[in-house]
Amino acid sequence: MTQALELTVTAPVVSFRNPLYAGMQVGLPCPPPSTVGGMLAAAAGGWDHVPTHTRFAATFHAAGTGVDLETYHPLGDPGTPTNTTIKDREFLARVTLRVWLLDDLDLWQKALRRPVWPLKLGRSQDLVSVVTRLVTLQQSPGTQGRAIVPDNVPGATGTPMRLTTAVSLDRERVRWDGYCYAASGSPALIDTGWSTDSGQAVALLPSVHPHQLAIPAGGARTNS
Repeated sequence: MTQALELTVTAPVVSFRNPLYAGMQVGLPCPPPSTVGGMLAAAAGGWDHVPTHTRFAATFHAAGTGVDLETYHPLGDPGTPTNTTIKDREFLARVTLRVWLLDDLDLWQKALRRPVWPLKLGRSQDLVSVVTRLVTLQQSPGTQGRAIVPDNVPGATGTPMRLTTAVSLDRERVRWDGYCYAASGSPALIDTGWSTDSGQAVALLPSVHPHQLAIPAGGARTNS
């Protein structure tokens, strides 16, 4: 058994644009790990205050979906005119994100009790509320449910996706990884090392810290 900090994050509306579709506003069914990491960094006061080894597990559920219209202002080169455009935006409603942190529990309890920056999930206007509690995890297999799971976990089912795991501080380099997510919940029994008292599998995701994308001194600038 091990102790973990469980976060229950709720919001009325969120949306996560899939950056793999250029010129289109296609929504993702769950937040990328980098988005959840950004929320944690906001609570801590920036990535400089987040341990580089930080990892977490997460489940996500949306009670509803919808489409609305949003005004977009394309960026152009200096002096180049651009046209404002209206596009459909897919959104998720009445969402619950549950996150488990297994390390630096004191740090995260303090950070989430009094966040340095407003907590959001995705866009700047999608503010969230967070409730935390200490829980005990069991060292046993669990049900996949609505967990966001790395695609190399044996027996994991759901929609395979490429999601952003980490984004460099200058936003020029991105780490992509494969994940599985079942929006309606998967009954698959998977062994991720840990599970909750209710039988939910707790699958730790890769590190989301931008430090891993830093360019070594004298190194070449590349995209992951």
